[in-house]
Amino acid sequence: MIQKIEIVLYPEDASNRDVINNKVLQKLSINPGELKAVVPVKRSIDARSKKPVIRLLCDVYIDEFPQLKKESFNYIPVKEDKKAIIIGFGPAGMFASLRLIELGIKPIVFERGKDVQTRRRDLRAIQQFHTVNPDSNYCFGEGGAGTYSDGKLYTRSNKRGDVKKILDILIKHGAKESVAIDAHPHIGSNLLPGIVKSIRETILNCGGEIHFNSKLTGLILNDKKLRGVVINESAEYKADAVVLATGHSARDIFYLLHKEGVKLEAKQFAMGVRIEHPQVLIDEIQYHTKKRDEYLPAASYSLTCRVKDRGVFSFCMCPGGIIVPASTAPGELVLNGMSLSRRNSPFANSGFVAEVKEADYYNSELKVNEFHKYGVFAGLEYQKWIEKIAFNAGGEKQTAPAQRVTDFINQKISGSLPATSYIPGIVSAPLHELLPKPISISLQNALIESGKKMRGYITEEAVILAAETRTSSPIRIPREKTTLMHSEIEGLFPSGEGAGYAGGIVSAAIDGENCADAVKNYMETL
Repeated sequence: MIQKIEIVLYPEDASNRDVINNKVLQKLSINPGELKAVVPVKRSIDARSKKPVIRLLCDVYIDEFPQLKKESFNYIPVKEDKKAIIIGFGPAGMFASLRLIELGIKPIVFERGKDVQTRRRDLRAIQQFHTVNPDSNYCFGEGGAGTYSDGKLYTRSNKRGDVKKILDILIKHGAKESVAIDAHPHIGSNLLPGIVKSIRETILNCGGEIHFNSKLTGLILNDKKLRGVVINESAEYKADAVVLATGHSARDIFYLLHKEGVKLEAKQFAMGVRIEHPQVLIDEIQYHTKKRDEYLPAASYSLTCRVKDRGVFSFCMCPGGIIVPASTAPGELVLNGMSLSRRNSPFANSGFVAEVKEADYYNSELKVNEFHKYGVFAGLEYQKWIEKIAFNAGGEKQTAPAQRVTDFINQKISGSLPATSYIPGIVSAPLHELLPKPISISLQNALIESGKKMRGYITEEAVILAAETRTSSPIRIPREKTTLMHSEIEGLFPSGEGAGYAGGIVSAAIDGENCADAVKNYMETL
């Protein structure tokens, strides 16, 4: 018999097998001989009381043993007769490739950036020398934006697809088994490169192709049917199906699609700042103690509120993390957060962003619809405009304009700034004036409300940096719900965050798998 129960443990006992077994025996009132195995299913931290506890949901095996776990995937070498092109090798592109191999279709991947190891040099260049390579940075390159920006795996809804399978694949390629049971699993940017490399090797060993430094520059279209792609301006590759998984920051792809007559749609997105606190302060607020228990992880938080008709929320919270420059072109400044597996930085950072409304594109000072003239690209141009403002305010480098949270709320320039994790450095700037008023006022009011929810959150020790603009794509590439194919272009399968159908590593991976299944269904009709 298998029985599912939840037990409550102190943090120091959460990994002690004897304590766990004894708790189970007491709760079920069974004899030790009847207990054959306790398999953790979900682990979460409950910090509502003064002393935080670990809640462990378990499958308890009574008078029977667990069956040997079977892998939910099977990778076998593919032949050359069936091929599909994948553009982009982030989570959507990687998992689309793996799924195509399962389906007996050869994936041919084109990634504009470099392999995960070589990519490190360009990350060093942007951090230390303020040099942005537009094809190799924190967003572009093997593994996509997730490789060097934390590796949080928070998606838990199976409505999109099989979350467990995605986690199992990551574990097979080097992730810790704990990601399968933690309520908020996290891999870490120090471990992700190895996992990404292992996934690449699986694809290559099974007959797939992966081409780095290979940028999509054209489509081969024939009467609204996609016949292939042009790479690096000259090389043509033919295929019956193309999965487009280029990520939310590949702006040139949106312009390329528009030029080629591919329909695009505007979608909602959010922008704001990156907010940073000392981690000990967040620990104290969340765990109700001056010193965090050594068995507890760095504390995280999630905040949401509404300011009039506008949603404001924390995004991509990185406990024990650092802020990084995620710019993808010279002349712009974009921020993101990341953390290593141990989350042992003395800082906690998070995006703190407000919804962007269509009315924001109206320039009230100039009395003109300044951004509406760009049509479907209005939001994207608005996004670019704010990134340019941040770049100029930082001294036309990757140095970030910053302000103490208390000064931002009180609309005064900070005479000094606290320490920060942001390696390129920060400079004092009046963000309350530089950010567009609708965003600035919304953030100010939301911060005040957040301070009521988390006592101590509003402090002179907290600093905001601009700009956090890439929460999601401001453009969607429309597709049919059933076929997942573009609504007008036969053979084109938009996928992942860049297409507007995902919001993180796991959801993008699931969407990649779903598009691979759709490719197979489509190819069977040819």
